[in-house]
Amino acid sequence: MWLEIHLQIPSTQAEAVEAVLERVGALSVTLLDAYDDPVLEPAPGTRPLWPHVIAVGLFAAETDPLDLLIALEPALPPEVMAAARFARVDDRDWTRAWMDGYRPMRFGRRLWVVPSGHPDPDQADAVLLRLDPGLAFGSGTHPTTALCLSWLDGLDWNGESLLDFGAGSGILAIAGLKLGAGSAVAIDNDPQALVACADNARRNGVVEHLQILDSAAGVPPCCDRLVANILLSPLLSLAPQLAAAVRPDGEAVFSGLLAEQEGEFCRRYTEWFDDLRVEHSGDWIAVRGRRRSA
Repeated sequence: MWLEIHLQIPSTQAEAVEAVLERVGALSVTLLDAYDDPVLEPAPGTRPLWPHVIAVGLFAAETDPLDLLIALEPALPPEVMAAARFARVDDRDWTRAWMDGYRPMRFGRRLWVVPSGHPDPDQADAVLLRLDPGLAFGSGTHPTTALCLSWLDGLDWNGESLLDFGAGSGILAIAGLKLGAGSAVAIDNDPQALVACADNARRNGVVEHLQILDSAAGVPPCCDRLVANILLSPLLSLAPQLAAAVRPDGEAVFSGLLAEQEGEFCRRYTEWFDDLRVEHSGDWIAVRGRRRSA
């Protein structure tokens, strides 16, 4: 049995509230979108662009809710404290609640993301990526991640190199390796994302072929294929570096983009990429293109 506290806060306060909860004894802190519209893979090291989040702190069962409120009161705004709510959850509820509703998902023709506890799909040529859903770093459930996974599945792979910029969970880099990439580089500057990426690589047996880098190391040049599932602002500011990372005639897909941002993105990237094509999923898009030959 565990005790949860739920606090609805502006996203700008997320890191501070997370630190406060940990300081008063939280065993873990989960950030959820208050309005159920998550962006799973923002720019490396940044928080999702949710206007409000729910911070869920998990505490030992013997924690007294009143004592917890007293400990939190000096550090949190009155309106946050007034709306705080508690829940008792048993071990099974805690470990399974966040998995409810998730099933193996197929992207493209043969790529499957399979969460723990589910049987493998009945498809002879299925490519299996074993990954549990997580709100922080990407699990395939957000349209932009799904668009990128489908793009990876639709490519012919013969040992090409892949760069996953803003890797988060590493789902895209790992998917590329499972599909036939010879090597991959996953870049992020969130230390938790780098740990998650390494864990997922081990789980999927691709550690020897995956290099995981902090974005402070810069963008390595001359990959065959690039996937960057971040957001418009970093895609625009990093355009020269991302373009330079792709060899002439190499391929790339960019996502984390809203449909209304298509024009601004394409105007910027036509300087380096030809044959820009847009794929839609609801309000979101992915843009793929081929690096212009020198």
